[in-house]
Parts: sequence; C-alpha cells; structure tokens
Amino acid sequence: MRTCAIYARVSTSDKGQNPENQVQELRRFAATQGWTVAEEFVDLESGASSQRARFNAMLSAASRRTFDVLLFWSLDRFSREGALKTLHTLNLLSCWKVAYRSFTEPYLDSAGVFSDAIIALLATLAKQERVRMRERVSAGLDRARREGRRLGRPPKVFNRGRVLELRELGRSWNEIARELGISPTGARRAWRAAQTPPAENLAEEFQEK
Repeated sequence: MRTCAIYARVSTSDKGQNPENQVQELRRFAATQGWTVAEEFVDLESGASSQRARFNAMLSAASRRTFDVLLFWSLDRFSREGALKTLHTLNLLSCWKVAYRSFTEPYLDSAGVFSDAIIALLATLAKQERVRMRERVSAGLDRARREGRRLGRPPKVFNRGRVLELRELGRSWNEIARELGISPTGARRAWRAAQTPPAENLAEEFQEK
C-alpha cells in the first residue's frame, strides 16, 4: 500500500477559509485511492513565499522518502512562486521518486498518462518566465543608461599611499586588504599603479637623457 502526504494551504488574505476543509477532502480522496496518509502539512501564509515552514518540512520529508505520493488541493495552493520555481520543486519530488497529484486538477498527476505533457507545459512556461525576467532586467539597464545613472558597484575608495606604507613594513597582501577593506587583488593593483611614474615624469626623464 502506498503512503501519502497531504499538503494544504490558505493565505491570510483568504478570509473565512479554513485549511481543514481542504484536508478533509484530501483525506477522503486518499482513501479512495487506497493510500495511507502518513503525514499532513498545513501552512497559513502566502504561497508566493519560499519560507513556508510546513512546505519546507514537507520537502525535507520527501527527500527522505517518508511517503510515496504528495497530494495537494491545486497547483496554486501548492505554490505561487511562478512557473520556474514550481517546476523546480516538482522536479525535486520526481528526483526523490515521490509522485504528486493535484486533487482539483486530475491532469496534474506524475503517475498519470498526462505526466509528460504537463511537465513539458510547465517547462515551456518556465522558459517564458526566464525570457520575461531577462527582458525586464535589460529594459531596466537601458532606462538607467538613458537617465545617465552609473551601473554596477561604486569603486572602493581607500588610501593608496597606505598600501605602499604597509607593504614597506612587510605586511602581506591579505593583511593589507583586511586593514583597508579591499581585496588582496585590489591591494596589488594599487601597489603596482604606485610603482609606475606618471606619463609627464617619463617624458621629462627621457628629455634629460
């Protein structure tokens, strides 16, 4: 006999809803399938958050194979983190050899005849979501450039002369970096730059020769 875990969720915005309504229906459905309910996980928070305590507990239990099938009310009750994140989570379940089934969406059944089709659909949605994310980032960067805003992290300001002083005292690059709050590579670059005479000085030295 297969063991089953139930996942139910209601959001704080779902006024008047009780997760027990979902749980009771899911218990009855599990019984009709001949599944033994091993664990129940219930969250009372938004499905858009990845920090749902009981959801994460369910994933941890699934990774240990404490149940064979995960039963949830609907995909939007399972997760509302977007197609990309949802697909990743469903793939995790599959990798752990845990089947999943949506009570209100019979086609969303990893053990059913439509399993390959639904995964292909979710993968397509996830791909489109990645494309939209890249487009939004690109549009934001273009807008920032048009507005003359500087992109990337601001340069680290530090006393380059202090790099020379510390190096002459025999300090290592790591020690210099820690004191000035920069990377060892940045310390080396500052030291090398300080060793190179300015262009005008090089010109004067050439003329003197």
